[in-house]
Amino acid sequence: MTIQANIWKLYVIKASKWMMLFMPIIWLFYKENGLTVKDLFIIQAINSLLVAITEIPSGYVADVLGRKNSLIIGTFFGCLGFIIYSLSFSFEGFLSATLCLGFGQSFISGSDTALMYDSLKELNREKDFIKLEGRTISMGNFAEGTAGMIGAYFLTNNSYRIPFYYQVGIAFIGFLIALLLVEPKTTKLSDGINKPWKNIKNIIRFSLIENKLLRYYILYSAIIGTTTLSIAWFAQPFLDFVKIEGKFNGIIFGLLNYTVAATAFYAHQIEKRFKTNSILISILLTLIACYYGISQFTHYYWAIPLTIFYFTRGIATPILRDYMNRETPSEMRATVMSIRSFIIRLLFASLSPFLGYYTDTYSIQEALLFSCILFFILGSIVLILLLSNKKTEATLNS
Repeated sequence: MTIQANIWKLYVIKASKWMMLFMPIIWLFYKENGLTVKDLFIIQAINSLLVAITEIPSGYVADVLGRKNSLIIGTFFGCLGFIIYSLSFSFEGFLSATLCLGFGQSFISGSDTALMYDSLKELNREKDFIKLEGRTISMGNFAEGTAGMIGAYFLTNNSYRIPFYYQVGIAFIGFLIALLLVEPKTTKLSDGINKPWKNIKNIIRFSLIENKLLRYYILYSAIIGTTTLSIAWFAQPFLDFVKIEGKFNGIIFGLLNYTVAATAFYAHQIEKRFKTNSILISILLTLIACYYGISQFTHYYWAIPLTIFYFTRGIATPILRDYMNRETPSEMRATVMSIRSFIIRLLFASLSPFLGYYTDTYSIQEALLFSCILFFILGSIVLILLLSNKKTEATLNS
C-alpha cells in the first residue's frame, strides 16, 4: 500500500458516500410514512446541528490521531445509519438514522480533503490538488447521478424502502476501503492529545481572527455551501409542487449530478482561465439568479436555472476549497475544513425549520424567493469584505 494509492481509494470512498440510491425517493419515503415538509426540514436541521457540534472536534481528531482513523469512524457510522433507516417507520426512527449519518459525515468532512492534499504534498504534487479534488467531487456526483438513474427504477415500482437495503452494502464498501488508506507524513500539533481544547481554540483564532484572508474564504465558502445545501432539500418538494411524477425524480437528479460531475472534472481549467475575483463574483451572482429563476417558473422553464445552478456548484466547490487550502498550514488542515462545514451546518440548522414552515404556510416559491434574497445579502457582505481584504493583501505584498 502506497501514498499514491490514496488517490483512487478516496475516489471510491467519495463514490460510496454519494452513491445515494435513496435520495430520489427520500421525500416520497417520508411522505409515505406520514411526514410533512416541515418534518423533513426539522430532521435535517437537527442533523445539521449535530454535525455543527461535532464538525470541529472531529476535524481536530483527524489532525491529531490521523485522517485515516477519522475516515474509518465516519464510514462505520455511515453503515450504521443506513441499517437504522432500513428498519425504521417513524419520525423518531428517521431522525435516529439521520443523526448517525450526520455523525459519520462530520468525521469524513475535512478529513478526506486534508488526506488528499497532504498525500499530494508528500508526493510533491500540491499543484495537482484542484485537478484531483475536482475529479474526486466529479466521481462523487457521477455516483450520485448514477444512483438517481437506478433510483428511478424503485420509483417506478413504488419500492421506497428497498434502496436503503442496498445502501447498507454500498456504505460497507467505503468502510473497507477506509481501512486500506495510508496515513501521509504531516506535521502534528504539539500537545495535540494533552491540550485538545486549547489547540482547537488556537486554530479557530488563527483561521477566523488572525488570518483575515482565510477567514473570509471560509465564510464565503460556507455561505455558498449553505446555498447549495438548501436547494438540494428544496428540490424534491419543488418537483412535487410542479407536478412532476415521482418516477422521473431519479432521472432528473441523475442528469443534474452528471452536470456537477462534468464541471467539477474541468474546474481546474476554469480556475486557470479566469481571475480569482471574477470567479468569486460570478459564483454568487449565478447561484442567486438561479434561485430567483426557480422561484418564478412553474412550467418546464424551471429546468434551465436548476441546471445552471448545478453547473455552477460543480465549479464552486473544488475552487473554493483550493483557495482555502493555500492559506492553511498542514497541521490544522482538517480542522480548518471542518470549521467551514461547521458554519454551513449551523447556518442550515438555523434556517431550515423556518424555510420548512414558510413552505407549508405559504408556498415553496415564496420560500425560494425569500432564500434568494437572504443568501444574496449574506453572500454580498462577505464577498465585499473578501475582495477588499485581497486588495489590501496585494498592496502590502507589492
